[in-house]
Amino acid sequence: MIYKIKIMFKFLKKIMNNKKLINNSIDSIHRILKTDIRKEPSLQEDEIIFGCGCFWGAEKCFWKLPGVVTTSVGYAGGEKNNPTYYEVCSGITGHSEVVRVVWDKREIDISDLLKMFWECHDPTQKNRQGNDMGTQYRSAIYYKNENNKKIILASKEEYQKQLNKHNLGFIETEIKMINTYFYAEEYHQQYLASAGSRQYCSASPTRVKLPEFSGSNYKLDANIWENFNWEVDKCVLRSDNKPIKKNI
Repeated sequence: MIYKIKIMFKFLKKIMNNKKLINNSIDSIHRILKTDIRKEPSLQEDEIIFGCGCFWGAEKCFWKLPGVVTTSVGYAGGEKNNPTYYEVCSGITGHSEVVRVVWDKREIDISDLLKMFWECHDPTQKNRQGNDMGTQYRSAIYYKNENNKKIILASKEEYQKQLNKHNLGFIETEIKMINTYFYAEEYHQQYLASAGSRQYCSASPTRVKLPEFSGSNYKLDANIWENFNWEVDKCVLRSDNKPIKKNI
């Protein structure tokens, strides 16, 4: 494990020497969606922040969903302003690696996003995901809109019921309202879609599905979810980077 961490830092340091940082005059256009990753939600849109382990693979899960306007990766839930990747990985800032999602409420519902969140990783693992260990890899949902709290908690309650049926553990997901989100360095943004990227994702899905639950209003058709077969190891990495078309 120590050897793996050293290799990872060496790899990222090499990238850092050749890439600009997110806060220093960057092109903030999403590599795939061609939208501004710093975009504030319009009246027809909303935003939420998810922590699902390493944010590289987690971001790809969400940018592929129809109705998602933009995504970005960053740091949230900690105590320091504008932390660097190395500070977050040290554990001293208390941040989680997260994905910020802005979505069009007319095209996709928050319940669809919550379905992706619960199914794409293992929320029963505390301060880790797969072989990646540390507080930065914790499962988390950070919301900015108080109106979303009830449905988030309802989805958690239902998913715990489903986990219980499979004799799995208790959900460790941190759920709270926050006002601050810090964009990660530019080389992390849509990393899996960048040239020469290391195709890596630490997520360990439980293979348990989230059905309809109190307050849910799924807008994505069943065929959309057929693109995510959690029975297949690293299914998101195996897929292309293109967003999934609706109603095909």
